[in-house]
Amino acid sequence: MLILRVLRSSPLHGYAIAQKIHLLSREVLEVEEGSLYPALQKILLKGWASAEWGISETGRKVRFYRLTAAGRKQLEAELEDYDRVTEAIKAVLRTA
Repeated sequence: MLILRVLRSSPLHGYAIAQKIHLLSREVLEVEEGSLYPALQKILLKGWASAEWGISETGRKVRFYRLTAAGRKQLEAELEDYDRVTEAIKAVLRTA
């Protein structure tokens, strides 16, 4: 869900995705390469993003990932599920 969310703003390469999640989480979350690239491959296979080669801001050849319409739909579904579960947990914590 976090990868889809950061891709909603603009196409990014893998390292930039990890950095953006790290910065936006106030340096709490770190996405390791060992989990990021398999997740990106899964996202590509499901058609939630497309990828094309380009040049990074440091001059390296990298793959840029772009959210597709199916990816936007999946993101919205995952955000709704997240909100529903979060509210359920809050309800238990408030009343238990």
